Amino acid sequence: MKKLFKVLKSRIVLVGTALLLQVFWWLLFLGRLTSYSVFINGFFQVVSILILLYLIRKDENSSYKIAWIIVVMGFPLFGGVLYLMIGNKKPSKRLAVRMALVKEEMGQTMSQNEWVLHEIEAQDPSVAGNVRYIGAYGPYPVWKNTKITYYPLGEDMFAAMLEDLKKAEHYIFLEYFIIQEGLMWDSILEILEQKVKEGVDVRLIYDDVGCISTLPPKYYRVLQAKGIRCAAFNPFRPIISVVMNNRDHRKILVVDGRVAFTGGINLADEYINEKERFGYWKDNAIMIRGDAVRSLTLLFLQMWNVTETGKEDYERYLVPQERELHRELGFITPYGDSPFDKENVGAEVYCHILNHAKKYVHVMTPYLIIDNQMVDTLTRAAKSGIDVKIIMPGIPDKWYAFAVAKTYYRDLISAGVKIYEFTPGFVHSKVFVSDDDTATVGTVNLDYRSLYLHFECGLFFYNNPVVRSVEKDFQETLRQCTSISVSDIKKISPFMMLCGRVLRLVAPLM
Repeated sequence: MKKLFKVLKSRIVLVGTALLLQVFWWLLFLGRLTSYSVFINGFFQVVSILILLYLIRKDENSSYKIAWIIVVMGFPLFGGVLYLMIGNKKPSKRLAVRMALVKEEMGQTMSQNEWVLHEIEAQDPSVAGNVRYIGAYGPYPVWKNTKITYYPLGEDMFAAMLEDLKKAEHYIFLEYFIIQEGLMWDSILEILEQKVKEGVDVRLIYDDVGCISTLPPKYYRVLQAKGIRCAAFNPFRPIISVVMNNRDHRKILVVDGRVAFTGGINLADEYINEKERFGYWKDNAIMIRGDAVRSLTLLFLQMWNVTETGKEDYERYLVPQERELHRELGFITPYGDSPFDKENVGAEVYCHILNHAKKYVHVMTPYLIIDNQMVDTLTRAAKSGIDVKIIMPGIPDKWYAFAVAKTYYRDLISAGVKIYEFTPGFVHSKVFVSDDDTATVGTVNLDYRSLYLHFECGLFFYNNPVVRSVEKDFQETLRQCTSISVSDIKKISPFMMLCGRVLRLVAPLM
């Protein structure tokens, strides 16, 4: 009984109930209106027609538009109202203004490393073009003089993370989508509390929606009481609103400006396989030391100063660049993606790798909910003779996302894309690796929300030794996978395929 009472008191149940009550109230309200007057019913129909016309002429991702057109046409009574409430993707004005201001300030702090860019240009102009594109929406310069360590599993990364946290002398910056109390977070928190006592500046950003089922409400107050400067990004309010669309999906840890971590790993026990969820959890992370840490430091400070108002002296957190040029370390470009700048940096990085591959592109992703452009890019690469392989989870975390993903399998496989499912469990890695010389690792999933709606981050590598480590991990993971064929697709239950096909119509809204 106590467990049931605890579940009923949980934040996710309370929030879910509040949202359901709002939906029920709207349906009841509209139903009563239509029962009393055909004119009011006609009014809402006109609203829906006007929204349809607006969608048709709007400069918007076509898949997103079509999904909303289906909703509005299928439910003309409340579809238009629903679009006005959550569909227009108009971001929070306060967040948008703050983001623009902070990016302008940062543009004065860090600029593109032209001498490094020219060196890439001499090796491959197409890569230089991609790096120049990334840098235009930053500041996200290309760097050398950076030592990189790739961790194929969360548990491998965790030990290194704890060691570097213990060495902190000046500041610790953390930005994560999910935090959950348990071995991983409790171990980190113990160090953070000690570092605060030593006078270290400790700051943490967590996404409020990402932690809706893992942390109590206003958890930032608990941490603030411990001396940790903490902010919940875009705090969730149980009101149906478009502002809730934009979430902070980044995973960043920076210590003293000398070392940084990123990748797919959140701060919860399943990510280090201390708790089993969906079988064995396959994830990855990157640790960097050297000049490129400056970019991840600024990425954190960017979000911090969007969340917390006030001017920041960014220079004081940036470690001076290396004087010695380490040519053997190759090139690295850390990047961020924001829904506020109308540039889909994460999607463009993925498309660049697919469009410029000469031999192979190998992908690991937990989700496959993609628009026509990404489908065309994947299939065009495969049809041109590129070895395109995708590793998906064998045990999904969301049945509906998996059902939608399977609706893409037939077209991709027929075009020559090879799809594999990770038999031991769930793949949470976000990896593109190509031709032994190019790779990206970060937080960007192959789904609409990650590609177009969330704040994300990643690292783009070219002619860097770490690329071989990423490809080695892909091949080792592949040995634990089952190849999916067209005959396997035929074995999927008709009900699952029907669910997937129906959900795919509105997949961009998921």
